[in-house]
Parts: sequence; structure tokens; C-alpha cells
Amino acid sequence: MKIGNKEFHFQGNHIYVMGILNVTPDSFSDGGRFQEIDKAMFHVEEMIEQGADLIDIGGESTRPGYQKIGVEEETERVTGVIRAVKERFDIPVSIDTYKAPVMDAALSAGADLANDIWGLRYDSLFAEDGKTSVWKGETLAQVVARHRKPVCIMHNRKAPEYRNLLEEMVQDLNQSLMIAEEAGIAGDQIILDPGIGFGKTYEGNLEVLANLDYFKQLNLPLLLAASRKSVIGLSLDLPVDQREEGTMVTSVLAALHGWDMVRVHDVEKNVRAVRMVEKIREYRDIR
Repeated sequence: MKIGNKEFHFQGNHIYVMGILNVTPDSFSDGGRFQEIDKAMFHVEEMIEQGADLIDIGGESTRPGYQKIGVEEETERVTGVIRAVKERFDIPVSIDTYKAPVMDAALSAGADLANDIWGLRYDSLFAEDGKTSVWKGETLAQVVARHRKPVCIMHNRKAPEYRNLLEEMVQDLNQSLMIAEEAGIAGDQIILDPGIGFGKTYEGNLEVLANLDYFKQLNLPLLLAASRKSVIGLSLDLPVDQREEGTMVTSVLAALHGWDMVRVHDVEKNVRAVRMVEKIREYRDIR
């Protein structure tokens, strides 16, 4: 898969690292730290030096109890940062938004990958009766298709209510894939994310982490985004700023199960962790 000007080879033997850049004042993890352009660019440069393969930019926090913001404010937050990153660095950029107008502006500003926490289902779940889109124009899936950019589809639900979590997650993801196909998004342009911390209980998040192989049946690249999430905090009884070791364990878990990408805050430590796993697996495979 080509993301920006870089080829990503998703073959289960190498895990790519997505570095997180939140340009929000209320992000649960690094809120407010990288709002100013110069500070944001310094952090991007730092993540690139530490081994990030792409940068994920978000303009609205999605932490529990987050404050929603309008389309115009979110667009203003992300587009300037996207342009600055693309002008200064040779690295693919992902845009983390579920809002079709923001996605349109961000992809137009140079973002290379759409990252949607609602898995292209926000419109179908929340549109008024008789309408196909929450927005005045296209659905998010239609925007992505028109820009011909790859997309990361994340699993999410309005409420964590399931009879069989894993089976229903796959059903939901297949619905997302149908929406993508109907909009004209090519199957080879899709990455899947099980959505740790979204629409799941603490126990549900642990169940997902304990069954990473289950999602291989979908035959698409897989991304794990567990960095500093509540499942780590609750498991270890730790605040957000002390969850890095727990995050590294989830990254190692993804690497051991042949997943393709992790999304993390602390790039350096997680890069080192997954590269060590790869070296061990490489040695095992040649013996």
C-alpha cells in the first residue's frame, strides 16, 4: 500500500509505527503541548528521528468526556499543521477525524491517510431520517473515495453492548467494508483497527488484546492503537503519564501476532520494543 510517497509492505513480518500528534487543548494524554506550530514541528522532527513511519494528526480529543468542537475550529487546527509537516518533512501524514468536511479539508491540505474512529459508519448511525449524511454534503466514505486516499477503519459502537464481542466486532467491521466498497474505496487501500477504548468495556478491551489473531480472518492490514488507553491504566492502576510500559507490552503483543502497525505516543521506546521482537522472530525463522 502506498501512503503518501512511501510504500508500506504489510506482510506480517514488520510492524510500522505511527506517531501521535494531538493539536488539541484537551487531549487525554498530551493536551495543549503541541498546539503551537513550532512546538508541533519540533515534536514531529523528534518522532521521525526516533523511527516513526508516519504521523497521525488529530484536532479533536476523543478521550472519555471530551469536549466536541465545530467543523471550522477543527479544520483550522489541523490544516495548518498538516501543511507545515508536509512542507518541512518527508513523512506520510494521517488525519484523525470522523467529520466529512474536516476530512475533505485535511486531505486537500496534504494528508495521506484518513483515520476514522467511526469506521465510515458515523453517517449511517447518526444521520437524520431520510438522509445519508450527517453533513450538508458527502459522507466521510465518499470524501475518502473522491480523494483516492487510503483509510484506516476503526471499530466503534454507540454503547458497549454485545452478546458475543469478537463476532459482532467482525460483523461491524464487515459493514464498514461494505460502506467503503459502495463509496468506491478500493479494498487494497484499507487498514483495520479494532478500536481499543472505543465502544467497549474494560473487560472487552482485554478480550480484544487477548485475541489478536481472531481479526486476521478479515485479511487486511491491522493497526493496534492501545497507547496509554484506560485498559492499561485500569490494569496497572496508573495515571495517563505512567502507562508507557503497559503500552510497550501491547506493541510487543501486536508484533508477536504479526500485526502491521501500532499507533503510539512514545515513539522511541515502542520502536525499540517492536524491532527487538522482529530480530528474535527473524533469527527463529532462519534457524
